[in-house]
Amino acid sequence: MNINDIRAKVEAGQRLTFDDGIFLEEHADLFTLGQLADSVRERKNGDVAYYNVNTHLNATNVCVYRCVFCAFRADLKSEKGYVMSDAQIIHRAAEAEKRGATELHIVGGLHHQLPYDWYLNVVRIVHQHHPRLHLKAYTAVEWDWFARLTGRTTRDILGEFKDAGLGSLPGGGAEIFHREVRDIICEHKADTDSWLRIHREAHELGLRSNATMLYGHIEKPMHRIDHLCKLRELQDRTGGFQTFIPLAFHPDNTKLGIDRKLQKPSAIMDLRMIAIARLMLDNFQHIKAYWVMLGIPTAQLALSYGADDIDGTVVHEKIYHDAGSDTPQELTVTQLRRLIEEVGRVPKERDTLYNEVFRSDTDWRAGESVSLPVVAV
Repeated sequence: MNINDIRAKVEAGQRLTFDDGIFLEEHADLFTLGQLADSVRERKNGDVAYYNVNTHLNATNVCVYRCVFCAFRADLKSEKGYVMSDAQIIHRAAEAEKRGATELHIVGGLHHQLPYDWYLNVVRIVHQHHPRLHLKAYTAVEWDWFARLTGRTTRDILGEFKDAGLGSLPGGGAEIFHREVRDIICEHKADTDSWLRIHREAHELGLRSNATMLYGHIEKPMHRIDHLCKLRELQDRTGGFQTFIPLAFHPDNTKLGIDRKLQKPSAIMDLRMIAIARLMLDNFQHIKAYWVMLGIPTAQLALSYGADDIDGTVVHEKIYHDAGSDTPQELTVTQLRRLIEEVGRVPKERDTLYNEVFRSDTDWRAGESVSLPVVAV
């Protein structure tokens, strides 16, 4: 096998194998990876780079699990711990709508003293008060927890949440699928089979979802390629994944980072990961360069390494900033469009389901900072 064999496959639109992926990981230079991945990006999405106007809602950070890579969680009696009230949750949604957001991204801790109905109520009250917001809510780990709380099936629970206003699922909780790694970094929470099953069930119920991978910690190339192949297999079955989001591990304030003296992945590794994902995930339409994790300059470069989406305004992101991300807490629409245009791409606002959002020139500033009363959490 050599790079010319892989280049021929890419140019012919043929699927790369697990062994091809390992070869790319271990032998391909960055320039070649970028060139190949960018050709796939252009074939699938032209010169468009997507963004959206969104806001995050992390309604609690108290969590029963103690994942060693997480800096966001808090113990029940910790001074850091919080639980948002209904009024605070509705206020956050109102703030999002006032900014022109089309999406509220809802994830958080698994608070072992909160009942199932509390989590359902978060979605229900937001949808009741702000029905125009698309609610992308709860990772597979959270759906698995809800099943443990209730003794019900995740399919049944997903259906109930859909009736309450759930629009789609985020891709978190995937981390690394391979058991060699998963048993070390998150051994007690939803396993790989559960994560894949829950997303399959969501797709079968008509709910779209995203997919992620946490890289740059203790995993090896084989673990990353195995992860991508498992996602690709499920996408073959359901077609329900919208985008893949590689998540760079941030070690600050995490047990994993401290114990193993780990550093954040380099920009070179970030770009390689984006490119390899674009080449391996032939049945995914979109690859996202999440600027919160990558940093703005690397996210811009990633738009030439296979990514076609830079995410959104991302107001009130807490999880990765607690782990040491030094990116801004938010970007305005004007800033996002400029970042995309600087690298020669055409900015296009999308909603959560990748429908184009049309605004007049004067409405581009939806998503700019607005003055609202601060509600402490």
